[in-house]
Amino acid sequence: MKLIYLFLIMSSSIGNLFKLTTFGESHGPAVGGIIDGCPSGLQINFDKVQSFLNRRKPASNFIMSSRNESDKVEFLSGILDGVTLGTPIGFIVRNKDAQSKDYKNLKDIFRPSHADFTYEKKYGLRDYRGGGRSSARETVNWVVAGAIASQILSQKNIDINSYVSSVGNIHIESDYLDVDTETIDSSPVRCPIQEKSAEMEKLIKKCKSEGDTIGGCVSTVVRGIMPGLGEPVFDKLQSALGKSILNINACKGIEFGLGFEYATRKGSEGNDLFVAEFGSVRTKTNNSGGIQGGISNGENICFKSAFKPVSTIFKNQATIDKKMQKITINPSGRHDACVLPRVVPVVDALTAMTILDYYLLNKTTKLSDL
Repeated sequence: MKLIYLFLIMSSSIGNLFKLTTFGESHGPAVGGIIDGCPSGLQINFDKVQSFLNRRKPASNFIMSSRNESDKVEFLSGILDGVTLGTPIGFIVRNKDAQSKDYKNLKDIFRPSHADFTYEKKYGLRDYRGGGRSSARETVNWVVAGAIASQILSQKNIDINSYVSSVGNIHIESDYLDVDTETIDSSPVRCPIQEKSAEMEKLIKKCKSEGDTIGGCVSTVVRGIMPGLGEPVFDKLQSALGKSILNINACKGIEFGLGFEYATRKGSEGNDLFVAEFGSVRTKTNNSGGIQGGISNGENICFKSAFKPVSTIFKNQATIDKKMQKITINPSGRHDACVLPRVVPVVDALTAMTILDYYLLNKTTKLSDL
C-alpha cells in the first residue's frame, strides 16, 4: 500500500489540458519531455523555439556558467511538416558538455542549501552528478514547451514579458508597465533600465570575483489577457501561476500586483475602482495585478518572483557527510554567479504554459464556447 501511495504522489508533470511530462538528469545522455494536449494545426516556428532555448543557455560572460551546451531540440513525434497533429509531441535535448568528474568528491557530502540531503532522505539515494533532476538543467524542457505555448498565445494577442527588476539591493523603481520590453535582451542581466543594468553587472561581477553569488527578483507582465480565466476556489489563476513559478529551483516567493505592500494599505487606498471605457469594463488602477477572485479581470497580469542566490559558492563552507562527520568544502565546477538572467525565459515559459492551460480550460466552461 505504501508503494502504491508513493507512486500516486510522485510527479514530473505540469498542466491540465496543456500538459508537459519531463525526464532526464543533468549529467545523463539527454533531457526531454512529452507535451500532451497541444491543439492541432499550429505551424511551429522552430527558430522561435530555438531562440527561447538560446536565451536560457549559458552565455560567454562573467555572469553565467561556462557549461557549453548547444541546446538543440529534436522533435520526435506529434509534428508533421512543421504542423502540430494534436497528438503527443515528444522531444529531447542532448547533454553534450557534462563534466561529472567535478562532482565525484561530493558524492557523499551534503552541500549547503542544495537538494542533496532532501533527495537522499526521500529516495534513499541520489544522482550526485550536478544534482540530477534537482538541477536547473531540467528547465530546458520547460522552455521548449513554453516556446510552443507562447506561439499559440500570440495568435490570441497575448504577450508575456519578464525582466530582472532587482539584484541584491539594486532595484528598478519603475511600475511594471513603465519599462521598455524591447530593451530587455540588450542587457546582459536582462534589466531594461540601462543605468540599473550597469549597477547590477558591477555587483554580480564583484560577487563572482569573491567566489560568491547574489539573488534578486524577476517581474512579469502578461498583456492582452481576456477576463474570465481561472477558477473561483482551489484553482485560482494566481494559485496556478504561483505553483508553476515556485517550481523553479531557486524561487522562494511570488507576489501579484501590490503584493506584500497591499498589507500596508487601507481599503480606500488599495481598491481597484471599476470604470466604463470604450464599451468595456476596466479598472482605474491595477493593484490586484489583473486577478480578482482568482479570475483574470482583463487588466494586465503583473507579478514579481524572488530568487535566492545560487547555492554553490567558491568559498570554504562547513557541512557534514553521510556519516555525520563535519567537513569543510570548497567546490569546483561551473556555476552561475547570478541565476536571474537565465531564469527570465524560464519564467516566461512557465507563465505561457499556465495561461494557455487555463485558456483551454475556460473554453470548456461555457456553452457558447462549445
